[in-house]
Amino acid sequence: MSIVPDLFPLPRMSEDARLAAVQRYDILDTPREPAFDRIASLIRMVFGVETSVVSIMDAHRQWYKASEGTPHCEVPIGETFCRYAMDGTEPLVVPDATEDERFCDSPHVTAPSGVRFYASVPLTTADGFNVGTICAIDSRPRQFSEREVTILRQLAQIAVDELELRRMATTDGLTGISTRRAFREDAEKYLSHSRRHRTQLSALTFDIDRFKTINDTYGHAAGDAVLKAVVKATGSLLRQSDSFGRLGGEEFAVIMPDTDPGAAMAVAEKLRHAILDLHFPGSRPALTVSASFGIAAFDPGQDDYDSLMLKADEALYEAKGSGRNKCLPWRGTTLATTRQVERRRVLKSGKLVFNDRRSVIDCTVRALWENGAEVLLTSSADVPDVLTLEVPSSNARWEARVDIRRPNSLELSLA
Repeated sequence: MSIVPDLFPLPRMSEDARLAAVQRYDILDTPREPAFDRIASLIRMVFGVETSVVSIMDAHRQWYKASEGTPHCEVPIGETFCRYAMDGTEPLVVPDATEDERFCDSPHVTAPSGVRFYASVPLTTADGFNVGTICAIDSRPRQFSEREVTILRQLAQIAVDELELRRMATTDGLTGISTRRAFREDAEKYLSHSRRHRTQLSALTFDIDRFKTINDTYGHAAGDAVLKAVVKATGSLLRQSDSFGRLGGEEFAVIMPDTDPGAAMAVAEKLRHAILDLHFPGSRPALTVSASFGIAAFDPGQDDYDSLMLKADEALYEAKGSGRNKCLPWRGTTLATTRQVERRRVLKSGKLVFNDRRSVIDCTVRALWENGAEVLLTSSADVPDVLTLEVPSSNARWEARVDIRRPNSLELSLA
């Protein structure tokens, strides 16, 4: 297994507070959005560089909210130049990375057509936390004038302003239903009520099948028309008490209070047929739309919002993987030892340690409970079943065992 060296360590003094700032924007792993895509496009056009990135940094990776000129959507935190830019508030400009001792040995520099020029500005919130960066990258050395630095600073501020606007918005601008953040807030109220009164509650997630093909074939205006038509058809079949939100892109979710799994499945089938019945006159070739659904029941003694939505998502992925245009319930088994009522959502910097401390992998701790944790990482493939979890900022250390393994996350039992 290849372990990336810790080339550019971040200061840990305020890392927990910084990650709390990242968490409040609830933007990690969301689909692309035009406002941020425009910023990435402007960076390339204004500066004439090959690659541009608007990124958010959690504890184990640099995640690209928008980018041009790169096939990547994230990179491990140990590989990114932007770790160094996150250290302060000033722009970081590297005219030629081969002549900079901080970066000259990086595989991104030594690779054929590797990075030469790099300029980055941190995305600094009003209360002083760096949550990410914007950067301009090229395979040719070049100088960067004071005027260009000022322009990059202004683009970084525009990106921060967009983050704030996104955080404050409760209604999706295109479809008129709840944003991801507002949906979560409503859902958590419903879950709290269900847990307190021991009432039934179900969740469903769905997304439009092959939506990228629709955009590629008919154009983005047609894609927007499809999204609005799907939302209108769905909303007409939901109760006033149901919560309906757009999680991002073509993915949606519904929380249905006082609803058992059988009734939720019946609703999902009605929605699926309503979407199939949509017509788009004038489209050539004729445009048809379908959607796949995942349904999960809320267990008041075991689930929180994240675990409930994860169950619905797993069912959705199964529906899409088995042919699309179908509704499936979550068929997994909830492990009582790994899901507790007091599951606490956090975002902390962690490390997975194994192989007699010769192997250390950065991770992001997303949830903690009395005897367990959920961690996010770049890949879980080479992580052993028994390891040590460390949270440096809290001086905490646990011997751990993997209970649930997903491609980019683990649920651990802690001793």
